[in-house]
Amino acid sequence: MPFAKAKIHILEGSRAGTDIEVLFNPSEYSLEVSNNFKESAAAGLDSSLLQFVNGVAGTLTMELYFDTYTDGDGSDVTAKTDQIAQLMHVDSDKHAPPKVEFRWGTVCFRAVVEKLSQKFVMFLPDGTPVRARLNVTFRGHKALAEQLQDPKRQSADKTKRRVLSADSSVWLIANQEYRDPRCWRLIALENRIEDPRAIRPGTALVVPPLDEKSGRGAP
Repeated sequence: MPFAKAKIHILEGSRAGTDIEVLFNPSEYSLEVSNNFKESAAAGLDSSLLQFVNGVAGTLTMELYFDTYTDGDGSDVTAKTDQIAQLMHVDSDKHAPPKVEFRWGTVCFRAVVEKLSQKFVMFLPDGTPVRARLNVTFRGHKALAEQLQDPKRQSADKTKRRVLSADSSVWLIANQEYRDPRCWRLIALENRIEDPRAIRPGTALVVPPLDEKSGRGAP
């Protein structure tokens, strides 16, 4: 089996379709993902409710090693490292840094280069750098059209039925269904509930769609 070389494929801009091959494959890399949540206070509960706001683009971080000395060439290593550094610059065609794809084996990470740190660690007697380490952070990128077509996206536009459990509440159901605990009034009105704290576990509740009631149910 041939030895796979890591490469950065440029997806757009004046260098679209070209590859930047790294001299040495990374010895390790890190993938990080995160989400943003908003805390919402709800009366009568021991703690605030967490409401999902949005996902945060993932990052791929690695150290890349460049050496033009050991092969006997001794040329300026910046001729190699500048190819990656240029990915941080605004492309003349796109008026923004270009989107790229890091490819290595089964890894295919579409992104932009968010951070780059270059450290030159070996020099010829005349000062020419011949060895360098680059710390690169790729920020994942997905086009708006791709995100809007995500099949997991749903809207609260249909009537549902939920059975209240011992560890749930009207506020929690509103947060889960409408992503806003203040919409508990919609559920209370639909089910003719006067005191939401008096509902017993096992009670079946009708959760109406938002468009059948006025507004967002804010207090």
